[in-house]
Amino acid sequence: MRLQVRGEEVRATTGGRPLDPDKSLIVFLHGASQDRTLWALQQRYFSHHGWSVLAPDLPGHGHSGGKLLATIGEMALWVGEVIESAGYTSAAIVGHSMGSLIGLELAATRQALISKLALTGTTSAMRVHETLQASADENERRAHEMILGWSLSGRSGLGGHPTPGLWMQGHLLQTSLNAGDEVLANDLRACDRYEDALDRAAAVECPTLIIKGEEDRMAHPKGTLTLADALGDHATISEISGAGHSMMIERPDAVLDALIEFLA
Repeated sequence: MRLQVRGEEVRATTGGRPLDPDKSLIVFLHGASQDRTLWALQQRYFSHHGWSVLAPDLPGHGHSGGKLLATIGEMALWVGEVIESAGYTSAAIVGHSMGSLIGLELAATRQALISKLALTGTTSAMRVHETLQASADENERRAHEMILGWSLSGRSGLGGHPTPGLWMQGHLLQTSLNAGDEVLANDLRACDRYEDALDRAAAVECPTLIIKGEEDRMAHPKGTLTLADALGDHATISEISGAGHSMMIERPDAVLDALIEFLA
């Protein structure tokens, strides 16, 4: 699907079915240096079960035009414009990692726009180690490889993935490498500099689900619990066993089940 936002083309997928204005909208947001394909399995289910689905590439990511946005706040403003450009006045948000921060920011600053919020691979502060940031700044392949090494659980190296034909490591690495030279560095810096998560969480008024991977090595579990505490009674937590940071690819059915129960 193609949309126009700020005079630039936005590329998005709709889960295999066109948007239906009579159905509620779910927006899936990808993480750093990834694209709309990250949520392919989950978005397809919802598009065939009573929802309209929109999974956009952020500006400068995937096939979307426009310049990279430097802050989480700017990204959240842009997502709000995408929702409105698609013809909707409200939406549920499902975000991963950087996408979870974008969703959190949007739910706090535009409360009437967001009906429900699902955060995966999230934490109260996404600090980026200086070695990783320096490698990303130099457009080194090893920056992408470091992130890949931290994104999956130990069991993923043993094979037996539930989706035949999907190479998890190759999919995540190649998608990240296919991004432009500055994309990973830009996204990591935006995550590292976002210091408003707890303040924004306190302002969220919609039901919120936090999905955490049992073996997530990129979102510190203490930070995840701290964020849940800041969300208060609005938040519930679902832990996915045997999953790391990229749980929607590693344990797609378990993540889908959690989302189905939450969004019902």
